[in-house]
Amino acid sequence: MSDSLEKLYGTRFGGGMRSWRWYLSKVMRLFLRWFRLCPRRGRRKRPSRIRDLWNYGTVLLKSQYYNVLTNSDTVLDCVFEPIYWLVDNMTRWFGVEKSDIPTVTICKKCIVPKPARTHHCSICNRCILKMDHHCPWLNNCVGHFNHRYFFSFCLYMTMGCIYCSVSAKDMFLEAYDAIESSYETPPPAFTHQERMLHKSLVYLWVLTSSVSVALGSLTLWHAVLITRGETSVERHINRRERKRLRLRGKIFRNPYHHGKMNNWRRFFGVEKRSDWLTRVLLPSCHLPHGDGLTWDGPQYRNNTEAI
Repeated sequence: MSDSLEKLYGTRFGGGMRSWRWYLSKVMRLFLRWFRLCPRRGRRKRPSRIRDLWNYGTVLLKSQYYNVLTNSDTVLDCVFEPIYWLVDNMTRWFGVEKSDIPTVTICKKCIVPKPARTHHCSICNRCILKMDHHCPWLNNCVGHFNHRYFFSFCLYMTMGCIYCSVSAKDMFLEAYDAIESSYETPPPAFTHQERMLHKSLVYLWVLTSSVSVALGSLTLWHAVLITRGETSVERHINRRERKRLRLRGKIFRNPYHHGKMNNWRRFFGVEKRSDWLTRVLLPSCHLPHGDGLTWDGPQYRNNTEAI
């Protein structure tokens, strides 16, 4: 009997020796306690719901961060970073800027010359001239050749939604009152077609009002950027550069800011007064100002800090 107990528990009653199974279970218990998977002895408070959500969100964020770091593209970028640096500096040393495409640097993704105001889009997997942002609704990048069309689309869509919201206000109120009256006793005798019409009017007004607010805010933001002569990407770059130069006691000047009115003229391609009608208010397929490769600066170009 004692031999069987010794084999089962690995303990000799006289010597007090313990088997490897006991040590393994002890190590596993400590390991589980370390990761809070095994409850501790004694009385323990139940974690709150907020703490559980916080811990769960932390695990998800760490998992996503791990997946990003172990992504093949990220690993390749880290491995080839010295090669990118070597290509960038060697091409500058051998005079890539003397080629047909004026460059500022070399794109680390495309390994091609990258002109000023050009940025690489990871979704389109190409460099975009004067890139503003990648629009998921258009499934395309907004850049030098379609920035004007994007802004005109946002502006006219906002104006159309505002017009629909204002003109359909009375119909919306009548339809809403009719829907509310359907809960009364006895309910009004509306046909199925009339009830569908009331719901459609309410849906139309809510949709146009929400789109006018959301899209109107985006249009105002782009109008501010156009007035300042910068894109959404350059907004973040210029803000960091402005803070950096402020610490050195210097003032940052946007090298692509030509004045508020001149920025709008360059954006819409207005060369004469009649172009405001033929190129802005009416549909036009004229090319934007410049080729997107070179950019002429304002009068104070020599006293500016480049981006």
